[in-house]
Amino acid sequence: MWRSCLRLKDRGRHLLNRPSGDPTTLVRPGSFPQFPARAYAPPTERKRFYQNVSITQGEGGFEINLDHRKLKTPQAKLFTVPSEALAIAVATEWDSQQDTVKFYTMHLTTLCNTSLDNPTQRNKDQLIRAAVKFLDTDTICYRVEEPETLVELQKNEWDPIIEWAEKRYGVEIGSSTSIMGPNIPTKTREVFISHLASYNMWALQGIEFVVAQLKSVVLTLGLIDLRLTVEQAVLLSRLEEEYQIQKWGNIEWAHDYELQELRARTAAGTLFVHLCSESTTVKHKLLQE
Repeated sequence: MWRSCLRLKDRGRHLLNRPSGDPTTLVRPGSFPQFPARAYAPPTERKRFYQNVSITQGEGGFEINLDHRKLKTPQAKLFTVPSEALAIAVATEWDSQQDTVKFYTMHLTTLCNTSLDNPTQRNKDQLIRAAVKFLDTDTICYRVEEPETLVELQKNEWDPIIEWAEKRYGVEIGSSTSIMGPNIPTKTREVFISHLASYNMWALQGIEFVVAQLKSVVLTLGLIDLRLTVEQAVLLSRLEEEYQIQKWGNIEWAHDYELQELRARTAAGTLFVHLCSESTTVKHKLLQE
C-alpha cells in the first residue's frame, strides 16, 4: 500500500508548481449545482473543460488548479486538502480524464468534497458511531445453515479474519446463524469506538465509506491494517454471491462490472484513509521533535 502511494507521489511530483495568473480566480468545474444533503453527488459526466492540472500550496493546505483556476467543492468552498500526497492523488484523477470527465469514477475527489462540505453536518462522534453501527449487520458475522458447502466456505474464509480481529483488538465478536445477527458485547463496541477516535475527521470519512462498500467493520479494519488486500476484502464481502455465481453461472458483463466498481471504490477509500492518516502522523512526529 505505502509503496503504491510513493509511486503515485513520484509520478505526480511534476504537478506541483507555483500559481500563475490571478490567484483569486476560482472555478467550480462543470458549474456544480447545489445538492441537498441526501443527494450529495456531482453530475455524472461532461466534456473535459481544462487542459492542465497542477497543485499549489496555500495557507490552508494543498489546492488543485485546472489550468489557472482553482477547484472548488459543490458548496463553493475552496478545494483544499491536508497533504501533498492526497493532492497529487486527486490531481491524478483529474489529469487522467479523457475527452469526457466522468465524475462517478473520481472517488477521491468525492471523498474530499464530502470532508470539506460535510453535507450531513456530522461531527466526529457521529461518524464513529455510524461506522461502528455496521457491527450489528456485519457481513462476515452472518452465517447460513445450509447448504453445507457454503457453511464450510464461510467458516474457512471468514473465521480466520474474525479470529484476527478478536486477537488484534482484544475483543469478542463471534458469528451467528440467527436472523437477529450476533450479540456484539458492549466492550467490543467501546474498543472499536476508542480505536476509531484515534483517526482524524478526514480519515473517518474514508473509513465509513469503505465500511459502507464492504458492509463490514471487520473487513475494513483488516484492510486498513494491511491484513487484507483490496481484492481479498472485496471477495470476502461477496463470498455468498461468488458462491452462487460459481453454482449458477455469471450474468454476462453485469457481475464483472459490479466487481470492478466495488474494487475501485474500496481501493480509493482505503488509499484516502492512509493518505489522510499520514498527514496526522507526520504532524505528530514534528511536534515530538
